[in-house]
Amino acid sequence: MSAKKRTERKVLVAAKPKVLVSSSVYGQENLLEAIYADLDAYGYEVLMSHRGTLPVDPQVSAMDSCLKAVEECDLFLGIIFPRYGSGKEKKNDLSITHREAIRAIERGIPRWFLVHEHVALARQLLDQYRDTAVMDRFALKAGMTYAPTTLLSDLKVIDLYELAMRHDITEVGDRTGNWVQPYAEGEDARLFVNAQFRRYREVLQKHLPKLASEEVKKRLKKK
Repeated sequence: MSAKKRTERKVLVAAKPKVLVSSSVYGQENLLEAIYADLDAYGYEVLMSHRGTLPVDPQVSAMDSCLKAVEECDLFLGIIFPRYGSGKEKKNDLSITHREAIRAIERGIPRWFLVHEHVALARQLLDQYRDTAVMDRFALKAGMTYAPTTLLSDLKVIDLYELAMRHDITEVGDRTGNWVQPYAEGEDARLFVNAQFRRYREVLQKHLPKLASEEVKKRLKKK
């Protein structure tokens, strides 16, 4: 193995990739704390608004700070809770977490999604009342309205769920990065997170060659 390859391998292992954890927060603090601890223990730099580790620019809005974090992260972990989340500038606008997911998909960065089983169940139960003429969002048939419940606070949660599953792509065979893992309890969610992210070296080698290459260049310049 050449000296350059050995250096690249060492830097690849030493690199500390940034994982953005995107979710609403209210009522889910304990789970988010546990996931933060798991990812931090594996050696990732965890960007999470709940823990205050997401870089905040005091000269821009909270929305802009969050979207900037999506631009800077290497990996994206989205958690879709029954509660839609905050940050909407207007009543019918998208939440911060929704826009973060859109931007992560646009960037094409490695991403993983979890969805609470209540969301998956609500989508299944409401599907019979869906207005199939509306293509860009989950809408109910004319004359029907949805009242927020603990099962689902807003129909936009289903929109976010379907976005993660890449329902915007008509051909199922063309969908990639569309795995969304349902979970019932916090331990189920942690099991998925640990199964995906504990393979630290494999994750870096498979998904972050660009990150390693940039770090190698920086270190070689210092020598």
